[in-house]
Amino acid sequence: MKNVWTLFWNFFLIGLFTFGGGYAMIPMIEEVAVREGWIASASELYSWVGIAEGTPGPFAVNIATLLGFQNAGFFGALFATLGVILPSWIILVLIASFGKKLLETKYATAALKGLRPVVIGLITVVVIGLIYQNLFQTGLDLWNLSAQGFDYFSLIIGILVFGVSLIKIKQKALSPIFLIILSGVLGIIFYQVVGL
Repeated sequence: MKNVWTLFWNFFLIGLFTFGGGYAMIPMIEEVAVREGWIASASELYSWVGIAEGTPGPFAVNIATLLGFQNAGFFGALFATLGVILPSWIILVLIASFGKKLLETKYATAALKGLRPVVIGLITVVVIGLIYQNLFQTGLDLWNLSAQGFDYFSLIIGILVFGVSLIKIKQKALSPIFLIILSGVLGIIFYQVVGL
């Protein structure tokens, strides 16, 4: 039961101190998950991120549920999920109770403006980490740049999906669901059928 409360408390803190959405919380999750032994490495976390992103629902709830279940079964999933959503719920109740005037003060506005660059930085770290984990399977040696361990097919899939995501059909962007399915199909073709 101790592990369940550890999951709850850590995800409560992650939910409380994360601004900017699910991707901004990944660095915090990585630090806590490795420290607590929920995952072996950042590489493993990025695999969980892919699964959580491909699962319907909010990213924060999905990643908390998956990591909670992996580490403590059903109750781990339940408590981790409650932990990550409870801070937002409490904040919404407080805002509803005290009104919008609290957020319209010059101090709240200044604090939120100060948080924006941090959110951009955290999301940038996540993007770089995802690219690194997907393209360099054996690691990247900046002193000896070589193509060894470079996954060209991950790069091709990424470029194809990025290109397709920019296409607008009759002024409507393509559905993210379509892009997720396209990525999965390309992954199956490249890595299972072709055997790369």
